[in-house]
Amino acid sequence: MEILVIEDDKKTAAFLRRGLTEAGYTVEVEHDGKEGLWLAKIGDHDLIILDILLPGMDGREIMEEIRKQDSQTPVIFLTALDQVSDRVKGLELGADDYLVKPFAFSELLARVRTLFRRTTPSEGNVFKIQDLKIDPVVHKVTRGDQKIELTSQEFNLLLLLARYEGQVLTRTQIMQKIWEIDFEPNTNVVDVAVRRLRMKVDDPFETKLIHTVRGVGYVLEKRA
Repeated sequence: MEILVIEDDKKTAAFLRRGLTEAGYTVEVEHDGKEGLWLAKIGDHDLIILDILLPGMDGREIMEEIRKQDSQTPVIFLTALDQVSDRVKGLELGADDYLVKPFAFSELLARVRTLFRRTTPSEGNVFKIQDLKIDPVVHKVTRGDQKIELTSQEFNLLLLLARYEGQVLTRTQIMQKIWEIDFEPNTNVVDVAVRRLRMKVDDPFETKLIHTVRGVGYVLEKRA
């Protein structure tokens, strides 16, 4: 597994390189935002660890540019920005996780391993709901004969809903299972994620499969 670290603090970057290398990963480090984006675009990385406050280009801009080209590579924001609004914005931009500095390396490593478990093919079941088909092994989603490109976060969200087909999942349940983070009750990160998923999975098609249960949460099911 190859990890790209975009971090301007050289001590932190060296610490990450050493720790991740000792954990068995191949690590590439870049200190400048623009150069980091270039490496992210031309490289074939399995994970990107991204700071926000970078010289040359802000990490959030990098995140946006990455998602324009690459919908699947997992990204972890690793930053000193610790407000709930910062975390929500990072996840809304398409990041898969958000860890605040100062951090314990053991926690970062656990999150890295969790992301790799999520994105490594391990399930043989293909989920079929109406004309929607989800194949976890090849990370492929189709409706009819049309392929749907999803980010890793969107794919995980859709897969979660499919696993619980017909069962309403609350926003808290979704948040804990997808992001493993507890937010304040009025945080709308789940609603934003579902809205983006619907734009790809439901909006272009006549039959809608992702439904809102007012005051509770969301459910994936075929309705007459």
